[in-house]
Amino acid sequence: MGAPAPVRVVAHRAANDPAALAGAAPAAGLVECDVHLRRGRLEVRHAKTLGPLPVWWERWHLVPRPARPALLADVLAALPAGTGLLMDLKGPDPRLPGRVREALRALPPRGPVVVSARVWPHLSAFRGLPGVQTLRSAGAPWHLRLLLARRRLAPHGAVVHRRLLTPGVVAALRGRGARVWTWPVDDAADARRLATWGVEGVISDAPERLYPASSAGR
Repeated sequence: MGAPAPVRVVAHRAANDPAALAGAAPAAGLVECDVHLRRGRLEVRHAKTLGPLPVWWERWHLVPRPARPALLADVLAALPAGTGLLMDLKGPDPRLPGRVREALRALPPRGPVVVSARVWPHLSAFRGLPGVQTLRSAGAPWHLRLLLARRRLAPHGAVVHRRLLTPGVVAALRGRGARVWTWPVDDAADARRLATWGVEGVISDAPERLYPASSAGR
């Protein structure tokens, strides 16, 4: 058997700050952003809102809410040529995927596009859109059980939390026709190990550490 194919590296949250995109591009082939539909706008942020309060909630701490949140249109305009974009759709609003699809048509990215969502029905809006891959997101054991309960996962792939992956799980997902990605992966040795299992993409908070194990620059 030959050597495993290099994994694709995604810079986690790198596209949530459009102004920093130029700096993120050399270390990863793709950058990731979190997309929310709020008050009719496609906001790009990982933090959650707290109603009318002037702060956002970021897991263990509060952050000031900016006067103008970054928008998906800002990201698409700032994305360097050749850099791919992974958009993680947040929330159950059924209007969200359609609005994102409209944004892609209005300002097509100049690199590959991947869309992930934990609300799996969102992904059907991107079926047939040229150059767009879709990933069902699974962050908890019950999400993974739902994935494995399906006899066929294609045309969608799967992005599964690292703690849930084993060689057997990856083989089972690939056997159902899924491309398998995972997060978070910040260690190059782990990225190489995952590649031997058949994982195709990893999402990292430290993509520069994974460059030797990645497909960036090929």
